[in-house]
Amino acid sequence: MIVDDEEHIRSLYKLELEDEGHEVLALSTGKALKEKIAEFRPDLIVLDIKMVDMNGLDVLQDIRGKYYDLPVILCSAYGSFKGDMKSVAADYYVVKSSDLTELKKKIKAALEASIPGKA
Repeated sequence: MIVDDEEHIRSLYKLELEDEGHEVLALSTGKALKEKIAEFRPDLIVLDIKMVDMNGLDVLQDIRGKYYDLPVILCSAYGSFKGDMKSVAADYYVVKSSDLTELKKKIKAALEASIPGKA
């Protein structure tokens, strides 16, 4: 599941990750994520921090409260959020880029770590 308020980012991530064989649901708001997470039960969430409707760090706290073992990768155009105490609840942190190599590595690592007996 991808949550980002920028349409071009959602589209890029969705296309690239589907090409890698992932099933991707792309959402534009933190509110939509909160509404869809129980229904879709994603294997992983790629979450933007600075969104129009909600702060991704607050959304992350909500996710951890209900789905403590669901892997979450924070994505931001700003590296400065790494120092925010709320960001430590994420499994990984990636600075946005048009080169998705780093994001793909983190997704692979997060999915492998979430499979019992694989970590």
